[in-house]
This record gives sequence, C-alpha cells and structure tokens, in this order.
Amino acid sequence: MEQVMKKEKGKLWGLLTKVPELTLLILLIVAGYAVMEIFSKVQPTAVLSPGDMWLIIVASFVISTLIAVLAVIGGIGGGVIFTPIMLGFTHIDSLVVRSTGLVVAMFSGLISSGPFMRTKLADLKLVFYCGVPITVGALAGSVAAIYLHKYMGPVGDGYVRLSLGILMLIVAYFLISGGGATEYPKPKRIDPIAKKLGLSNFYWEESLGKVVHYDLTRAVPGAIMFIFLGFIAGFFGLGGGAFLTATLNLVMMAPVKIAAACSGVLLAISNATAIWTYISYGALIAVFAAPWMLGQVVGGILGAYLLISINAGFVRKILIIILLVSSIKLIMRGVEGAFGISLHF
Repeated sequence: MEQVMKKEKGKLWGLLTKVPELTLLILLIVAGYAVMEIFSKVQPTAVLSPGDMWLIIVASFVISTLIAVLAVIGGIGGGVIFTPIMLGFTHIDSLVVRSTGLVVAMFSGLISSGPFMRTKLADLKLVFYCGVPITVGALAGSVAAIYLHKYMGPVGDGYVRLSLGILMLIVAYFLISGGGATEYPKPKRIDPIAKKLGLSNFYWEESLGKVVHYDLTRAVPGAIMFIFLGFIAGFFGLGGGAFLTATLNLVMMAPVKIAAACSGVLLAISNATAIWTYISYGALIAVFAAPWMLGQVVGGILGAYLLISINAGFVRKILIIILLVSSIKLIMRGVEGAFGISLHF
C-alpha cells in the first residue's frame, strides 16, 4: 500500500512539473489563502473566526478529495455527490452551490482525462461525437438556471431541490439495476451511422489480462440523449457523469470502464462551457470553490489510476447509500420551499 501511495505521489508531482499552468494556479490559490489569513489577523470578521474559516477550508479540501476518488471510480462526476449533499444539508444559496458543483465536476473530469487518454480507456472518437450535443445542452441548462433563480427566487429553489431529489432517486436506481451484467455489453446489431462513424475500438482490460474489443450502436438516440443530459447537468450543477456513463453503457453499449472514462472527459468539456454562465451572473465565489477544486485535482488523479485495477462494486454500494440519503433530504427541503409544508420530524 505504501508503494502504491508513493507511486501516486510521484505521478502527481510529474503532472505538476509537466503542466506549468496547473502548478501556477495551485500556487496562486495557496498564496491567496495565505494573504487572507494575514488580513484575518489584522481585521477579524464578525461572521467567522480565522480558526473556523480555516477549518472549513481544510475540511472542504479533504471531503472534495474523497468525493473525487469515489466519483471517478463510479464514473458519475463529483458534482453528482457534492450538489445533492450541499443543497440537502446546508442553507447556502442554491445558485452558488450549483456553480461550485460544476467546478467540482469539471475538475474531476479534467484531471482524470490525461490518465484515461494515456491508458486508452477514453475513446477519442466517441468523445468527439458526444462532445458537441452535450455542450449545447449544458449551455442551455445553465441559462435556464439563471432565469429561474432571477424570476422565481426561493420558490424556484424549492422546485430545484424537489426535482433534484427525484432525479437522484433515478440515478440510484440506475446504479442498483446496472450491476455486472452490463460490464461488457454486446449489441445485437450495429446501426448504419455507428458503422459509418467507425465507433468500434479496443482496450486492455487489466482485471482480465487481455484485450477487449467492443462495438457501439444507437448513435442518433445517444446524441439526442446527450443534449438532454447536458441540459440537466448545466441546470442542476451536477456535471452529469452518472447519466453519461449510463447512456454510454446501457444505450450505446460501451463497456462500463470505457463509459466511465469517456464520461470523465465529457464532463471537462461540457462543464467548462456551462460554468461561464454562472460566472457572468456572479454566482461563483472563488474562496468557496477553491478548496473543492484542489481536492478534485488530487482525488481525480488517484481515482483515475485506481479505476484501472479496482473492483468498482464496493464503491457503487457507497454511492447508492449517499444518493438515497441525499435524495430524501432534498425532497423534504424541496417540498418545504416550494409548497411551504414543513416535513421536519
């Protein structure tokens, strides 16, 4: 175990030296927090003490790292865990949570994209094909989220929480019903468009010790679903990795590891577009988002390499429990906000 951790630390250090922009970004964030600590000593805030503030920052980083590892292995995107928990168990403005959720999901996918590409788990042709429709949908969803927040206020937030809770139940159902039967799906027929696009490939399956060949199908229905899923991701601030993995695996018949890897790359593409709508509206708070983002950097790398050799069944069970508990809390708070009915008991 110690050798594995040393290996992962070496890979993280290698990434920081090879990507100077990422190193500069992390250094600027650390420097910003150092300056903030100095000013907090000179001018203490009446809202949070410096100790409380740093406790929140450190806790956010640790929790974000754990979320990233679980999300990458489960192929669902960090935002699918982060956003329901924050909307269900905190009173932070929903738009701030959703914008941060997109950042969490985006960095989870962004950091894991490199390892996925190098190990050929991410099918580049499939990513190109799905990238356009999901980006269009994500942009439309983020615009709709701003519109609802602006014109419906707290009642609109209630409807958002209620519908998100129902959506999380659907995600949990997909995780429960998916199982191992879809790990290496075999399509009964390949549609002409999938053939023309050449959506067939192979990859090395570490757990089997052999090369796995696969053929994809239902290219047009898949593209239509990606528009819809992109809208859901941009609107709720989820990233949508869970839905992408399910669509690629259950609809287009990609092996589950290929689906999980491609969904991570697609998260980075689509969320980078959707997040700008929230930024232009002023819904993204850098101090709140930065520790979550850094946690995704560390957890995303660890999760990407663990995915290659780990059995994802145990992680799937943990995700199901988290989603079920979060969905119940979201539905309760959604009913309270939208209809004014108290469900505390």
